[in-house]
Parts: sequence; structure tokens; C-alpha cells
Amino acid sequence: MTDKMNLTRAQFDEVMVPNYAPAAVIPVRGEGSRVWDQQGTEYVDFAGGIAVNCLGHCHPALVGALKEQGEKLWHLSNTMTNEPALALATKLVEATFADRVYFANSGAEANEAALKLARRYAIEKFGEHKVEVIAFDKAFHGRTFFTVSVGGQAAYSDGFGPKPAAITHLPFNDIAALEAAVSDNTCAIMLEPLQGEGGIINGDPEFLRAVRRLADKHNALVIFDEVQTGVGRTGDLYAYMGTEIVPDILTTAKALGGGFPIAAMLTTADIASHLKVGTHGSTYGGNPLACAIGNAVMDVVNTPEVLDGVKHREQLFRDGLAQINEKYHVFSEIRGKGLLLGAVLNEQFAGRSRDFLNASVAEGLLTLMAGANVVRFTPSLVIPEADIVEGLARFERAVAKVAG
Repeated sequence: MTDKMNLTRAQFDEVMVPNYAPAAVIPVRGEGSRVWDQQGTEYVDFAGGIAVNCLGHCHPALVGALKEQGEKLWHLSNTMTNEPALALATKLVEATFADRVYFANSGAEANEAALKLARRYAIEKFGEHKVEVIAFDKAFHGRTFFTVSVGGQAAYSDGFGPKPAAITHLPFNDIAALEAAVSDNTCAIMLEPLQGEGGIINGDPEFLRAVRRLADKHNALVIFDEVQTGVGRTGDLYAYMGTEIVPDILTTAKALGGGFPIAAMLTTADIASHLKVGTHGSTYGGNPLACAIGNAVMDVVNTPEVLDGVKHREQLFRDGLAQINEKYHVFSEIRGKGLLLGAVLNEQFAGRSRDFLNASVAEGLLTLMAGANVVRFTPSLVIPEADIVEGLARFERAVAKVAG
């Protein structure tokens, strides 16, 4: 058996499919907003597993839920339900617009379910012609073939043969283009209320209102992909709660399990009725272990203390990044909301977000990219203020190195 002490980054290239290019650093332990690698080097975590570790690493409430459920029941097929799934679905229904919940394992699966449901609903209610999905440039909805085709980044969907049909991509926040495109053939308009992978781009309030108005006019559904914005990330439990509109279908994953794989699709009773028995399913969807942890996440995050704390921490990040930029003049703006923030590189440093990421790692800080021009920050929602201060100090040293 392989000695775990001898496991190295080089072995990735020997045993793993090369669709990832992981860093040389291999973390082995985490606590709160700090992680340690194989050599014992400590890092401040501003990445949060890409907006997943909403309560940091090894939060006591999540560890406790895993241990407790792990001694009770691990898995059942969906020929039976289970108590953690029922409890979590009830929490989600009580906290949102939704009446019904479908559980899956990942954001892509939740989005796949949402798209299938939207088409099924439209076909059964209005006819076979009503199948068009309108989506937006720079959007990201997952890596299944349907979701990656709906996502507005062709580089991710090209090269796999014929793509699913009846998908139209439009410029994000362009009301005129949307008005020209929506028709009675449209079954759904799918969007992130705040685009994550596409560069941390907020949906304009007027644009979001237009999405809702045009969908209603043409009997189309609005799907909000809140895989990245959900579960407190923006300072609201879900980002739609900070807008003037309510979607018909919402997808959530990432932070819902705080690091344990789980996802959900939320919708109304009327729409949900079109996924009759046998029309869709998931072996692990609603898994008791995952749902037990999801319950713990909801109990901690969906509180005024945590949600208000996100808004306070956002300001600390904005103030700190502004101070750094006053010295080094590398950012044109700070975009986003809550603890989903993007520092946009100015023309002088355009295309160099990876340089900032690599320099940050060298200084003991984990950050992210959102394309070649944006440094992204998605830390724990409860990151201690002292860790924000220390992480920004490390980031400043990284910026100084890149800026020369």
C-alpha cells in the first residue's frame, strides 16, 4: 500500500486524468480560515474551496453533525426517504419562496434538473415548440453537457460534438437584446444574479426586473443559478432576496454542505408537479450524511449574526483592498457583493490574475481567479477579523512583488 507520507504533487501526473493542474502545495489540515500543507506551512484561506467552505474548515457544528449521523445511517436509495432530508427540505422551504425541493450532489446536477424541469413544464403546458433556453455570455452553470452548453463560455463546451439545441446566449445586463430574443418559444431564462466564474459581475436591478417581466409576458420560467451566491454568500441567505424579483426555480450547492457534496433545486408546487415519478433521479440525492450536514449549515448560516457579519466583513475587505490599491495602483474596481468579491486588474496588469494568485500562495495566502483579469475572494462567511487583516497583509506583499 502506498505510504501517504510519500504522496507528492508529481504523482498527480502519474495517476490522475490531466483535466486539472493543481498547485504544488498539498494541504493536509485545516481549522477555521487557516490551512497547513505537507511541510507544515500555514496559509490564510481567502478561497474557501471556491465559495464552498462557508464556515471554514472543520467547523464544530459540521464535524458534530457528521459524527452523529455517521453512527446512525449513511445511505438509502430514494425508494425511501430519510429524516435528515425531510428536515433540510423543510428548512429550505420555510426560508425561501419554494414549496418543493429536489436533492442532488453538485451544482451541475441541480442545474441539469432545473433545465430538464423547465423544458418538461413548458412542453406539457404549452406544447412541443416551447423549448428555447435563454442564457448569457460569461455565465457558468456546470460541466454536464447540457449545463456547459447553457453556460456562456464556448471554450468549455466546444470539442465534444453536437451540442444540445435551442439554447440562445445574450450579453449579460443587455435589456434590449433580451427583449429582442424572448418569445413564446422560450421555456426559461437562466442566469446567475451575480456572475461568478465570468468575472464577478452583478446583475443590474433594471435588467433583473426585465428578466422577470419578459418571462411573465411569454409564459417562461426564471431560473436563478445560486450555486455560488447562495447560502449567505452575498449577505442574504440567497441573493434573490436582495433583489426585487423572485425566480421560479433556484439551484443551490457549494456552501449548502459547507464542504460536503450536496445540492438542491427549489421550485413551486405547480412547477414541481411536472417531475412525476420516474422522470428524473439521483442515487445519492438526499443522502442522510449530506443532509445532516446541510441542516447544520442552515442552522448556523441562516441567522442575523452570520448574515449581518458577512456585510461587515465585505466592508473590511473593500477598505483593505482600497488601501492596497492606493499604494500599488493595480485594480480598476472591486466588484461583487458580500464575500463574493473580485478585484479587477487595470490595463497595466490585464491578463495577469494568475500571477497574483501564485504570488499570494508564496506569501501564505490562498486566493482565486475569475478569468484572466479578476482576482477573486470567497472566504469563510465567519472568517475572524484578525484573519482578514493578516490575509490582506499577505496579499499586499504579493501585490508588491507582482507590481514590481
